Amino acid sequence: MKQTFGQILKEIRRSRNISQRDLAAKAGVDFTYISKLENDRMPPPAAETIIKLAEILETPQEILLATSGKVGNEIKQVIAGVPEAVKFLNEAKQMQLTGKEWNKLLVNLKKLR
Repeated sequence: MKQTFGQILKEIRRSRNISQRDLAAKAGVDFTYISKLENDRMPPPAAETIIKLAEILETPQEILLATSGKVGNEIKQVIAGVPEAVKFLNEAKQMQLTGKEWNKLLVNLKKLR
């Protein structure tokens, strides 16, 4: 079964030995908010908050963003400003790429430059 955003957040936080209170203080939120997120009593926060949490937890933001189903504003702006990017993502969606295929695509993308 797929883990929820809250479960993954809790797992990462615990693996870093950071308390809910410490994470909340560093993120500028109330610790009860972190508790509610981790126990799935609230939906995942805005993408920018997720990015901040990932930075504090020293974990790749992609992990928390993907689990939440969100993308950061910078990514939205890049995609929205380039019709070819939207076309590319639509094509990838239709192909239903696996994680392994996305990684292969990323390797090939880096070879373009």
